[in-house]
Amino acid sequence: MSRPLVITDCDEVLLHMVAPFRDWLGEVHGIDFSMKNSDWGNALTYRDARGQVEPKEIWQLLNGFFDSEMYRQKPIVGAVESMTRLGEHADVVVLTNLNDHRQEARAQQLRDVGLPLRVFTNQGPKGPALKAILDEYQPSRAVFIDDLPQHHDSVGQLTPEVMRLHLCGEPLLAPHISCAHLAGHAHARIDTWEHALPWLLDTIGAPIDASEETKR
Repeated sequence: MSRPLVITDCDEVLLHMVAPFRDWLGEVHGIDFSMKNSDWGNALTYRDARGQVEPKEIWQLLNGFFDSEMYRQKPIVGAVESMTRLGEHADVVVLTNLNDHRQEARAQQLRDVGLPLRVFTNQGPKGPALKAILDEYQPSRAVFIDDLPQHHDSVGQLTPEVMRLHLCGEPLLAPHISCAHLAGHAHARIDTWEHALPWLLDTIGAPIDASEETKR
């Protein structure tokens, strides 16, 4: 009989990304990063007189970060322990929106923090990629975790049977992210792993111990 399947995003779900990106921008490029809303296009400003960083430059900076600075990314509190716990009862894979040539770097990055997980790379909406993963694994049930509401919408449209948890573990970003649960695209919004883990265990039909039960 097939096992349940957990498909999780990486950045801001398993690993911090915005915070180390902000630190690198300030240290190396003289850029301040300040999130006032969900629009990254207004978040980056040069400290000299050049003003805001243009969108094209933002993409160049993001590529530079993932080329050389991924070592700065640290696990979100509880993420490694939660993935390990879920792995006792389900297959766990990562579906991350990075260019395909960074697949092995992402996999190694996760191994280095104690998460030897299979990594699928993707560009654009995640619904089609997730459906392909389901076709391969044929799980008894499946749950999807991501920090961005548009991916929950995409997954829900193509595979409505998949349970969807909206989780953004980065405090710099979480207040500015529209809630996929309130929009009807996710089954829950939980931004801390200590509270997300019991929900996930229950969703995949796994037993919950006493300490986890208190976090429900």
